[in-house]
Amino acid sequence: MTDLVEPKATEIVYETEEPILYAVEDGVAWITMNRPGFNNAQNGQMTYALDDAFQRAVNDDDVRCIVLAGQGKHFSAGHDIGTPGRDLHRDFDRRLMFGRHVNRPAAELLYTREQEQYLGMCRRWREAPKPTVAMVQGACIAGGLMLAWVCDLIIASDDAFFQDPVVRMGIPGVEYFAHAFELPPRIAKEFLLLGERMTAQRAEQFGMVNRIVPRDKLREETAAVAAKLAAQPRLGAWLTKQAVNHVEELRGKRTAMEAVFHMHHFAHAQNDLTSDNSLGGLDAKSMASANKKQAGE
Repeated sequence: MTDLVEPKATEIVYETEEPILYAVEDGVAWITMNRPGFNNAQNGQMTYALDDAFQRAVNDDDVRCIVLAGQGKHFSAGHDIGTPGRDLHRDFDRRLMFGRHVNRPAAELLYTREQEQYLGMCRRWREAPKPTVAMVQGACIAGGLMLAWVCDLIIASDDAFFQDPVVRMGIPGVEYFAHAFELPPRIAKEFLLLGERMTAQRAEQFGMVNRIVPRDKLREETAAVAAKLAAQPRLGAWLTKQAVNHVEELRGKRTAMEAVFHMHHFAHAQNDLTSDNSLGGLDAKSMASANKKQAGE
């Protein structure tokens, strides 16, 4: 007798076969999310392509720095919860020590998938031995935060904003729970409980953003910072990353994430029991509408 289930058949329509663009310029790998029509919402196709790109950059000895960017108006609108390319039930070749998710029943499906595709992948990218820079313009929402937060530095445009509105779904923040490490605890509570947009200017006050520049100067400034990082001694840069990351671990970052990840999935399971889906009955359209209404747009 098995407690596994038949994988669910769903129609997936990808708008591109290149969800990630990759280029190397002067020792800097530029990894660019390429779903601008959907504000770079992250599906599995994009997540595994991101992992391929990070691994490619790490393997290339000529690459000394990695920049993560997003095509179009916004850096990332977060996880894909409503495009034709949403591939929740697609099986991918796994990178970490987790089993298949598509044949897991009930809450186990999301729990298994997100151990790898969200929490596990983000930790993997954070530990890349080369300096990383997130180049953020426009929206950086929910799952988009994870991608920016794993990078060592964040350079933002003056119109960038950060937001995690998933408490609206009954969920205590996105899976890679770095909120209380990126922000002071009381500000992190405000950020989560109110779910309001935080401007790049306010984020800079708390040290979440390193530099803010006009959007038309964003790539130029990011390239200048990346060039300085690429010129640093390779081992020295790696050891410096490890040193600061180690301090975060001593403060409990990893164990805190483990605890909140389980709270996150308890919330998904509760939603499945009390509404018609794991997101509390909400979808991409309703979340986007609520975000714009809250922002007065």
